[in-house]
Amino acid sequence: MEQQHRKIKGVPRKEALSLEEVIPQFLRRMKLASGVNTQRVFAAWDAVSGASAYTLGRFYRGGRLYVTLSSSMVRGQLDLRKADLVAAINDYLSKDTLFVKDDSRTGFVKELILK
Repeated sequence: MEQQHRKIKGVPRKEALSLEEVIPQFLRRMKLASGVNTQRVFAAWDAVSGASAYTLGRFYRGGRLYVTLSSSMVRGQLDLRKADLVAAINDYLSKDTLFVKDDSRTGFVKELILK
């Protein structure tokens, strides 16, 4: 029982962190944040747009989300809601625990481009 409470010499003791704090640090340290963020943006598009069945391709870089759709009718309807979709995607991402919010390469969506 005494061994559990013994301090190890030379090893500083740290305060416990929550997983919400540890995961973004781990993703940054392992240089995975950009890839994970891109996948989270794609998941946010699928969840928010309602057009995942019509989505042929997605590409995300520099705050711009490019989405290729199979239906011109769906594209026309979504084109009218671009600003609302960007706001909804960013709201979804802000609640996502895996999304690294302060990543310099792939942050929140600034612009939506439909093709």
